[in-house]
Amino acid sequence: MKVSGFSFIRNALRFDYPIVEAIRSVLPLCDEFVIAVGNSEDETLQLIQDIKDPRIRIIETVWNDSLRAGGRVLALETDKAFDAISGDSDWAFYIQGDEVLHEKYHKTLRKSMKTWLDNPKVEGLLFRYLHFYGSYDFIGDSRRWYRHEVRIIRNDKNIRSYRDAQGFRKNGKPLKVKETNASMYHYGWVKPPELQQAKQKSFHKFWHDDEWVNKNIPETANFDYSKIDSLKRFEGSHPELMKEKIKKKNWQFDFDPSKKRFSMKSRLLHFLEKKTGWRIGEYKNYRKL
Repeated sequence: MKVSGFSFIRNALRFDYPIVEAIRSVLPLCDEFVIAVGNSEDETLQLIQDIKDPRIRIIETVWNDSLRAGGRVLALETDKAFDAISGDSDWAFYIQGDEVLHEKYHKTLRKSMKTWLDNPKVEGLLFRYLHFYGSYDFIGDSRRWYRHEVRIIRNDKNIRSYRDAQGFRKNGKPLKVKETNASMYHYGWVKPPELQQAKQKSFHKFWHDDEWVNKNIPETANFDYSKIDSLKRFEGSHPELMKEKIKKKNWQFDFDPSKKRFSMKSRLLHFLEKKTGWRIGEYKNYRKL
């Protein structure tokens, strides 16, 4: 069984992406790792080169900054990396620049890939998600956060990154997948407030025009983490690779999990989900087998 990892990145230092930790977190499962490094305004390329692992292959890309609808450019960059992996790989492990895999899942994921290797009906493997917010001590627990996503796919080039690179589709249809017992740790909403604000202003340009950005993204120096509907305290452990980054955290954020900022409808839906596990109307870009 051969496994290729793949990802894309741009301006990792400027916006404090844990891309090095992301790559290193999946390398133990990979025979190679292809990273598409976009034209950056910082030393992102050098950052990736400094990992100095022979399994890593860098392709340099130029983002189409004129694409300003639906985050489509992110999917195109994902496809560039996917298309560059070795043709003889069986599985392709996708990880985004703000995601990190906990080492405790290496064994179970290797087993899952071996289990479904010879079953062509299984087009991908599904992960649970933990979305950290504000600090490394809290995770989102409301309906605004997606609960699952596909992160391991067949090396089948009929599979393409979908919409803004959140998931994948094959010939325009959701992938048929098997669940894993692994969770992906998503850290995109944990970074210094000034860098979070800068990222918001920059990244929304891949979804909206300048008028929308100027109207909806406040002209402030720091992102306001307090405007969140619901969080719960994280009781588990972080990946070992994140420990040093967590030690360097230099801003304060606290939240009272007992206080919820819900409309009446959202409060009812939140209550039903916590009691039953059923998320009414949940968007699922996959089909469980």
